[in-house]
Amino acid sequence: MSFAVGSLVRVRGREWVVLPETTPDTVVARPLGGGDDEVAGFFLPIEKVEPATFQLPDPSEAGDYRSCRLLRDALRLGFRSSAGPFRSFARLGVEPRPYQLVPLLLALKLDPVRLLIADDVGIGKTVEAGLIVREMIDRGEIKRFAVLCPPQIAEQWQAELRSKFHLDAELVLPGTVTRLEKACRMNQSIFDRFPYVIVSTDFIKADRRRDDFVRDCPEMVIVDEAHACALSGDGRGARHQRHQLVKLLAGNKNRHLLLVTATPHSGNEEAFRSLLILLDTSFADLPADLSGDKNRQVRERIAAHFVQRRRGDITHYLQTDTPFPEREEKEETYKLHPEYQRLFKQVLEYAKESVSDTTLNKQRQRIRWWSALALLRSMASSPAAAMSTLRTRAIDANTPEEADAQGRQAVLDLVEDDSAEGTDVAPAGAEVEPGDQSEAGRRLMTMANAAEGLHGAKDAKLKRACAILEDLLASGYNPIVFCRFIPTAEYVAAELRKKLKGVTVEAVTGLLPPKEREDRVNALDACEKRVLVCTDCLSEGINLQHLFNAVFHYDLSWNPTRHEQREGRVDRYGQPSPKVRALTYYGIDNQIDGVVLDVLLRKHKAIRTSLGVSIPLPTDSEQVIQAVFEGMLLKGKKKGPGPGLFDELLVDEIDQQWKSATEREKLSRTLFAQQTIKVEDVVREMDAAREAVGTGVDVAGFVRTALVASKAAVDGDLAVRIDLTEAPRALKDQLHPALGLRPGKEVFTARFELPVTGNEILLSRSSPAVEALANHVLNAALDSHLDGPARRCGVIRTGKVAKRTTLLLLRHRFHIVTKSGSEEQPLLAEDSHLVAFAGSPQNAEWLPPGVAEELLLAEPDANVSAEQARDFIQKVIDGEEHLRPKLAEFATARGEVLLDAHSRVRQASRAKGVRHRVEAQELPDVLGVFVYLPKV
Repeated sequence: MSFAVGSLVRVRGREWVVLPETTPDTVVARPLGGGDDEVAGFFLPIEKVEPATFQLPDPSEAGDYRSCRLLRDALRLGFRSSAGPFRSFARLGVEPRPYQLVPLLLALKLDPVRLLIADDVGIGKTVEAGLIVREMIDRGEIKRFAVLCPPQIAEQWQAELRSKFHLDAELVLPGTVTRLEKACRMNQSIFDRFPYVIVSTDFIKADRRRDDFVRDCPEMVIVDEAHACALSGDGRGARHQRHQLVKLLAGNKNRHLLLVTATPHSGNEEAFRSLLILLDTSFADLPADLSGDKNRQVRERIAAHFVQRRRGDITHYLQTDTPFPEREEKEETYKLHPEYQRLFKQVLEYAKESVSDTTLNKQRQRIRWWSALALLRSMASSPAAAMSTLRTRAIDANTPEEADAQGRQAVLDLVEDDSAEGTDVAPAGAEVEPGDQSEAGRRLMTMANAAEGLHGAKDAKLKRACAILEDLLASGYNPIVFCRFIPTAEYVAAELRKKLKGVTVEAVTGLLPPKEREDRVNALDACEKRVLVCTDCLSEGINLQHLFNAVFHYDLSWNPTRHEQREGRVDRYGQPSPKVRALTYYGIDNQIDGVVLDVLLRKHKAIRTSLGVSIPLPTDSEQVIQAVFEGMLLKGKKKGPGPGLFDELLVDEIDQQWKSATEREKLSRTLFAQQTIKVEDVVREMDAAREAVGTGVDVAGFVRTALVASKAAVDGDLAVRIDLTEAPRALKDQLHPALGLRPGKEVFTARFELPVTGNEILLSRSSPAVEALANHVLNAALDSHLDGPARRCGVIRTGKVAKRTTLLLLRHRFHIVTKSGSEEQPLLAEDSHLVAFAGSPQNAEWLPPGVAEELLLAEPDANVSAEQARDFIQKVIDGEEHLRPKLAEFATARGEVLLDAHSRVRQASRAKGVRHRVEAQELPDVLGVFVYLPKV
């Protein structure tokens, strides 16, 4: 016997819903009222599986006036295959903001999906990409996907996909490959074995791995930090390898591709266009100037593949506020201790002498150059970093190019070309081996010993920082202190532990594996006052807004984008504090910080303030830094900070490049403003999706009512205190693991919307606790042996009706069939529906849909005896056969609405001959019967 998707069967003493994975010899089903974790398969040759019908309510088990509303909300909140325009929304662990539907709607208009998501930092690009992937999976259009990203954010992606989209992806990193390969069969690749993978871009881009990945790559690929895959000008290096990898993946014309970046231009128009070509090869022929009415159609073509919004564009969108914190920025300064200043001058003189030696070959000159920069940067950072650099032998390179590559990696902050991973080690700067007795060796050792003597009391930078951090903590802020090098971070953390009483100070650097970094950060949740000292290994990847609300730049970055990344860890959606602080800290007499501040950081900040978004450094940062230090080390024009350190013409040139980059960004946002998706389209689909699965307001009302009806105590408005002490054991047994509460803990604080603080629990629509509560309410109503807060029937006497009116809560199950060529693919969709009629079933006067919703809010005005209630409900059940034709009509009509919604948002598929049809179960389940009697 075969069973249709969505049909009801009985096996092992209970009813089950048949799922699309069913085969001719195996029925895959979910228990009626159960969750995805209860799905089971039944092998027909040995299991007795029979068709089943849904039983009508028992009139003797009538509930009160809350029952219908509770039951309806529990049903919708328990759906995992909802109706509405999107298949995925019942499976989300996050309620999307209205603006986050724009990329989803844009993607569903494309086939294949080729989209560049370039929204501003902190808006939620990961959620936007995840929505698209989850929807494509639930529509049956893809079975596999891969995320390409920098290695340090791979675990962040894994956690986001698991918690928000219920997708368990494997990490493909150097440290995991061996384990994953052991799980593969002979001649089976990792990408065949595991359908969902998160892959280090830099690991897989190597020639020996790239070809295998391209051959077995999934149908959909997300490329995070896509600007690092834009075409580089020199046609070599890591960026070029990344571009070649993604270009090969894009070469499959059927592959879906999402490019994700907050900086699509990377300061370079050619790089931006190289990303567009990955979306559509015809973009290679774009005119140089895209402005003007003659290029309107070209711009519209690009806009169909490109979405880019600033915070200001979405803060108030479709009457929904998305709260972002206000960023308060301030500069703080320090002056070096006299002994520190003397050592700084000695190191500077040594560096000048070192790079001025013209007798060396080019290779040695480049090594000397990078060693000098390393010494100066470490001196500006801390005595600990200076001591490490002075005592470590400089890089060993065989060619000038190799010396430059190693030096750039160790000293500079190359955000666009290289990740922050592994670059926080203090650079080497000693010309000779430690202990060398030459003049240079003795000189280096003397300076290293002097640096060691500056720890603590003679470190004015640290002393001033302690006072600033004490003020922050006293004002209620929990700061992150960003340092450039590992020795600095460890030294600063150790000193702060001594000086900040009653404050927990933790240090996190690149010495720790990513998982341990995250664990150390999360452990701070239990500490009321906390300071996190870290390197740039945390400047991207781990979102820290739930624990911290201030950033203190102990060391200036030499790349403005890195500063923005640091501040973006706390200044983002979901930050519970209304304000965040960003403190830029620099020395006014250390001869380095002032130049970096004037030429790079302040310019970047001014542009971000005027434009509303950040733009990358519009020139090669190495060129700027090299010019700065050539002036300092070779020309010696000026000993203090400021642009006078180097050629004023270069200052003017950089300034002009900043202005040009700003104008390009303004023009880009004007040319490619997102007009493909109309606001009214977003409103329509958002309302339809919310009606199908329930909104955040539904969640709050349901949770409060269900818990109170279950004898729990619920107090508070935004932050809600919930006490489960008096709740039934069966409910607590389900809620405790879902909430993550330890045994015996009965009281907790929750919110129904972001932001939440570290000790609060978010109860979103798809949070495990809300799902557990919904399942408890529904299962208790379906099982007469359980004492739940809702019943499947009831009678209410109220002034809201003039004659006897019956409300029916219906559950529809639909079989959505997608046909492409000769292949058909089934999907299951579930829907709830309220209908109402006046009079008896034999002479039913069916009422408009809005009447049924209004009756849900009715409260009793008089009592109804149990005997009366039973009689009225029995009359409805006895007349059920007279209702069946109309219920069948409702099912057909709902199916047509579902078909329209399903097809409407996936317009592109129709162009390829893909067709859909919806088959409704002949009759919906009558889940609830509620009779409303007029007030006597």
